[in-house]
Amino acid sequence: MLAGTHWANFALHRCGVTSDNEDIVHNSMLVVSMLRKYSLAESELLGALTEIEELRPLYVRGDLPDGSHAAARALELLRLISTLARRPP
Repeated sequence: MLAGTHWANFALHRCGVTSDNEDIVHNSMLVVSMLRKYSLAESELLGALTEIEELRPLYVRGDLPDGSHAAARALELLRLISTLARRPP
């Protein structure tokens, strides 16, 4: 999740949506208007990051079965986030 957040911040800084001193930490902690603004610029990337964040309380902090499937999905999403963040502007 942290790596995905770093990629999201990189993408938002590069396209000028956020300033260098403005970083997201968790999508779930953003004010709705800021999440909307960021999502307009990077909707697919932030959607993937949100999906990773939603796995966290269930599998990392929780004890749901099939954690290996959740981990595989998180890695798949991280690869997508990385690819999207590195696209040319």
